[in-house]
Amino acid sequence: MDKMLVAVFDSDTAAFDGLSALRDLHRDGDITLYGWAVIVKDKAGKISVRQAPEEGGVPLGAALGLLTDKLLKALRGPAGLAIGASLPGLTGFLFDLDMSRLGPKFLDEVASSLTPGKAAVLAEVDESSTARIDERLRKLGGMVIRRLPTEVIEDQLVAESAGFEAKLKALHHKLKQALAENRAAIQKDIEDAEKQQKAAQDHARARLRQVGTETAAKLQVLQDQAKGAGDRAKTQIERRIAGLEANLNLRSSKLSQASSLANER
Repeated sequence: MDKMLVAVFDSDTAAFDGLSALRDLHRDGDITLYGWAVIVKDKAGKISVRQAPEEGGVPLGAALGLLTDKLLKALRGPAGLAIGASLPGLTGFLFDLDMSRLGPKFLDEVASSLTPGKAAVLAEVDESSTARIDERLRKLGGMVIRRLPTEVIEDQLVAESAGFEAKLKALHHKLKQALAENRAAIQKDIEDAEKQQKAAQDHARARLRQVGTETAAKLQVLQDQAKGAGDRAKTQIERRIAGLEANLNLRSSKLSQASSLANER
């Protein structure tokens, strides 16, 4: 199952060892590592984001970018890097709403654990069980914290679209029965509700594009991982692909519903 994972270590050296362990597990097919970042808090309390020294790193996905952004802000205030805010296709509305996937308790737990002198590996992973990662990272002194994703954004967009649709139906019914002197005010309410409905529809479409882009990138990672993998690893990877595609279909269905509700009356 796809999860956000943070492993806190006593040093940046240990953190990069932890990252190497995750990449080894990815290479062997035990997990799929979609993206990562390393955050270091030096003994003076200065925060920095580092990539693996031997490579330029990998692009942050939307969820991982949000986690990195919010964690940096929790650690050093509003001046933290705005990684998430610069993600293509991610509006401010979706950026804020997507934080419900992470949760303040999760961020607080990570931030309080990352004391001066420590470092953390942030990763988006798909793992069949937690045992493999826990065993490898705990041997290196890592404290592992996980957060499962949710589909609260899709559900909220559907609910908002349905709410605006119901409101508009009620207003149109009210307009038909209104006296002439009241019709202008009701018509203004209808126009305002239509603007809100269109915004919800646009958000649903933006979210649908975002979900499609993220899923395509993850599928590419899985397909690349499957090349040359042994039979056991390939079977696990194929299960992850099937799960990812099923999740895409579910979320796309909800978002399409949120978009189409705005056209029904």
